[in-house]
Amino acid sequence: MKKYIKSIALAALIATTWSCKDSFLELAPVSNPSAENFYKTKTDFDLASNAAYNTLYTVYHPQGPVSYAGELMADNVTIFNISGNQADKWQFRDYTLAPANTMVYQFWQDFYKSIYNINIILEKIETAELDQAYKAQTKGEMLFLRSLYYFQMVQIWGDVPLVTKPVTAAEAYNILRSPATEVYAQIIKDLSDAKSKLGVTPAIAGRATKGAAQALLGKVYLATGDKTNGVKELKEVVDSKQYDLLPSFAALWDVKNKNTKESIFEIQYLGGSATNPYSNYYLEFFPNSNALGFYGAGMNQVVEDLWNEYEKGDGRREASIDTGYSDAKGNFTKAKFPKKWTDKSAPLINQNIAANNNFIVLRYADVLLLLSEATGDATYLNLVRKRAGLSLYGESGYPAQYNTVALAVEHERRVELAFEFQRWFDLKRTNRVIPVLTAKGKPVTQNKLVLPIPNIVRDQNAKITQNAGY
Repeated sequence: MKKYIKSIALAALIATTWSCKDSFLELAPVSNPSAENFYKTKTDFDLASNAAYNTLYTVYHPQGPVSYAGELMADNVTIFNISGNQADKWQFRDYTLAPANTMVYQFWQDFYKSIYNINIILEKIETAELDQAYKAQTKGEMLFLRSLYYFQMVQIWGDVPLVTKPVTAAEAYNILRSPATEVYAQIIKDLSDAKSKLGVTPAIAGRATKGAAQALLGKVYLATGDKTNGVKELKEVVDSKQYDLLPSFAALWDVKNKNTKESIFEIQYLGGSATNPYSNYYLEFFPNSNALGFYGAGMNQVVEDLWNEYEKGDGRREASIDTGYSDAKGNFTKAKFPKKWTDKSAPLINQNIAANNNFIVLRYADVLLLLSEATGDATYLNLVRKRAGLSLYGESGYPAQYNTVALAVEHERRVELAFEFQRWFDLKRTNRVIPVLTAKGKPVTQNKLVLPIPNIVRDQNAKITQNAGY
């Protein structure tokens, strides 16, 4: 806990520096003497690394950028009467996003502030007098995090400013949007470097590993259309024997099960206290009601189309989706909402649920389904279906509407990975966003496959171009 508190203090120090800069990227380096003297010892870098990992809580927050893009812009969920800027939030669901959208700008800031911290560590550790193995491990972890963030950014905005080192405010104004191909090339370079530096087991629970770098690299390759290299990386994850499916899908979501054999990269939370980094998913995904003494945010409420996507006898539906809740008096209210991060044992603190659920960013079922997608071989897909207790692809009883491996994988990823911020990115990777979502009434066009560059960014630097259609 002391490490967590200290890392928050370090993040606050860095945030103070950001607030003093007039840079559209907010990327100027820490320059005050105390900060310059900070990055010396292993303890210093441990605290800085903790602060870097803490940025996962923002980027993967249930109301963060990956949630809004990955789920709300797809077809699994909608939102209820959520708090805050209602109009800006509905724009994601309705494909009416505008460059003035305040949340788009907030997400832009969240990513670059996170990358800023990572770049500082990568620069400072080069000249630090530390054990070489420790330096390699730390560099590998930071390269993984930076790659993860840039991967999400390039999928969300397309061309983005590519910054791989700390820069001054003046330098930042000369950094324009890099073509998506260059961003992907940097991600691939960084992940290739990271996997050579990382061990097969995490240095600390929740830290990046070789398997995490390879799983992410495989997904990146597939996003660029490079199936050969994508399959190579993903198969190495399988062949490593480090990971496996849990016997029970429902067991994945037991609040007591963390960092299991199926988990490849998992964000760590610690519930039970307002001072801990507790999980927000249960609270944010709960319907908007205070009947139980807390305010659910109504995010990512389940639509009937997803409910009906599950096959008869697929227990993943009941393990993934709640159908309602009872208040303190036992009155039941019908509502479909995500169940994966339920923590009914969590204490109620100031109308917040201090839940203890981790969030899995990469897991083995994801890897298996990607392999079937890339190879056309249903063997990997069938491992996931076998765990679910369903008929296998190619056998009698398999749903006729998913009559190709591509359609079978699309269906399977939707029901297996529901609410895990994957759906929109999956449809983008397979060029299926427009046909799938327009058939369901969403006004998606080619221009709407990326978000607008925020107005404030372009006001601060007129040389930054806007995405077409905005």
